[in-house]
Amino acid sequence: MNDGRTHSRPDAGSPVVFSGVQPTGKMHIGNYIGAISVWAELQAHYRNIFCIVDLHALTIPEAISADYLRAKVREYAALYIACGIDPARSAIFVQSHVPAHSELAWLLNCVSPVGWLERMTQYKTKSASLESVSMGLLDYPVLQAADILLYQTKLVPVGEDQKQHIELTRDIAQRFAHLYKSVFTIPEPFIRQSGARIMGLDDPQIKMSKSLGERKAGHAIGLVDSPDTIRKAVKEAVTDPGRNITFEGSSPGILNLLTIYEVLSGENRDEIEARFEGRGYGHLKSDLIDLLLTVLTPIRTKYEDLMKDRNYIDTILDKGAREVEPMAKATLTAVHEVMGCGKLTP
Repeated sequence: MNDGRTHSRPDAGSPVVFSGVQPTGKMHIGNYIGAISVWAELQAHYRNIFCIVDLHALTIPEAISADYLRAKVREYAALYIACGIDPARSAIFVQSHVPAHSELAWLLNCVSPVGWLERMTQYKTKSASLESVSMGLLDYPVLQAADILLYQTKLVPVGEDQKQHIELTRDIAQRFAHLYKSVFTIPEPFIRQSGARIMGLDDPQIKMSKSLGERKAGHAIGLVDSPDTIRKAVKEAVTDPGRNITFEGSSPGILNLLTIYEVLSGENRDEIEARFEGRGYGHLKSDLIDLLLTVLTPIRTKYEDLMKDRNYIDTILDKGAREVEPMAKATLTAVHEVMGCGKLTP
């Protein structure tokens, strides 16, 4: 699976970038634009740790089976690599394979006010649609804080919807320092200026969703969707009756398509508006389809190749866990010491 190139890995003293994706649903173009393409761009400059956060997937246990979760973990690992995350430059691993994540989450629970968690927008939104809410759903942000703080993370590249959770992570780290001692690096979110929130093609009022994308045709553009599926989704994307193709003043549906085009093409907004001036929505959709196929075809091809070798994927994940575990243990030991738990010392 090696592409023949030699890549240097940033040294151990470089600032840490950490992020992860929950292995459920269909990974889509919004995940690629808002997070994974950013991870790939940062690899040359930071110490990179990219996690598949399987423990987070357990917050709604009735929604997934054990076999589904295991299959999705490998699928997402292959997608990380296919999208440009290089195992030679970045540690890729599964959250549950490093037990320090769960242990630090409990320790941080003891300093995290329940009121902070109840104010989280994602908790309020998800819990409103459930008959029974698990403790895990409420506590999700504390585990996420543990994920980040465990590696003394400096930057967390995420989509715009995760900004509140990163702010909570900072609050938890600062409260811990106030109650005990400063142990953690205070992380900063790294969010794209454009493309941080890609909306559903069928409903541009809601964020493109992995879970909806798996259940509902036409909602999302999956990273390994077939060319015909991509063409159909874009052609049927919600627009409006007008012909105005500009970033300012256009409908949410048109703005969404323009934003995807902007990020994937690398063109500036003036160039894009000049390209489509007077041409109509059909031309925008046609050109966007061509661009999506150019970007996604190599990803799909590499993904399909990677999925033929399950042992290779498992080896990469095992190697990543072994690489990050000493960092996790060092942070956990420091937390034990200041809290008075762990091994007794003279």
